[in-house]
Amino acid sequence: MSNPPRAMNDARIFDLPDRTVEVQLLAAKRAYTTRRAPDTAICGVSNSPSLRPRRGDLVLAKVDRLGKHRHIELVSGRRSALFVHDEIIVAYADRYAPDQFEAYVPDDLSPCHLAAGGGIAARVVSRHDSIGAPTAITPIGLLTGKDGEVLNVSRFGFLHQRVPSERPPVIACLGTSMNAGKTTSAAYLIRGLSRAGLRVGAAKVTGTGSGNDPWLMRDAGAQMVVDFTDAGHASTFQLATDRVVAVAETLVAQLATHAMDVIVLEVADGLLQNETASLFRSASFADIVDGVVFAAADSMGAIVGSDWLRDAGLEVIAVCGTFTRSPLAVREAGGGMRVPVLTLEQLADPASAAELHALAKRSLMGAVA
Repeated sequence: MSNPPRAMNDARIFDLPDRTVEVQLLAAKRAYTTRRAPDTAICGVSNSPSLRPRRGDLVLAKVDRLGKHRHIELVSGRRSALFVHDEIIVAYADRYAPDQFEAYVPDDLSPCHLAAGGGIAARVVSRHDSIGAPTAITPIGLLTGKDGEVLNVSRFGFLHQRVPSERPPVIACLGTSMNAGKTTSAAYLIRGLSRAGLRVGAAKVTGTGSGNDPWLMRDAGAQMVVDFTDAGHASTFQLATDRVVAVAETLVAQLATHAMDVIVLEVADGLLQNETASLFRSASFADIVDGVVFAAADSMGAIVGSDWLRDAGLEVIAVCGTFTRSPLAVREAGGGMRVPVLTLEQLADPASAAELHALAKRSLMGAVA
């Protein structure tokens, strides 16, 4: 559901010396998270003292100090180098990344951070000890439309859609944690399914807005790719379970209407992340997922995680992930697994991928019957 509009009766629309607002906004580097907002929707900038930023609000900010993120991913997908004094258009959102930053939307327009290269403005409260300080930014003001209201990415997302009763099989790529190999496994599975002659639709359901994973899915052979930013969210961290479920339903519904033979979903983060765990335990999510390809970083995670998912009502049809790079780790897991353990090469093999598609299709037909 979109945020209610906020009137800008006390807004101060302004521009910098000798520059119009239009020129200022056109010169700013626009991030991936804001890509669904058309240029024509952005008409002004407001820094009214009464404004309190909310998740999804578009903000014009100035780069004060370079830190972890020295590039910003543009709407086009190109990584643009950042320089001190650059002006950028990003979206406020929270971030959950155990291997990078924990960050939250601040209560005001005071200086904060670029918490993700895809274009997230937030205040970093903790970081992994291997990660340097975040890039510091100062908000210039929230972007406004012709009606004077603050622009929010939720205004430009797909409306919530229910999954149609007639749909292709859905395979979800889930994982134990960040860096377990989910995205890479999803891409190789898409490759295998495409090589098997199937029309593949792909979606990233949760995470922090970035084009990296959608572009990889497209490069692997997906005919159509959507992600949670298309559903109106710059990040899914801190979203209520029903809203995360709505994102999954909407993205699957979008893909189902485009004559796909199979849909591959990627869900970011791991089993212990709050929004992810709640989604996996949702009956609504189980209703739209016909098989799980589970990525793990080690053999114990593969065994325990697979059991956890089964207890949640999800059918694991294969296990993969970074642990498969070690033949010894694969042998460790093999004795405790009820399903095949597949390497990236096997996921990309059309015969193996076709078998996974058949298993998911059989599950779908059984549920329909």
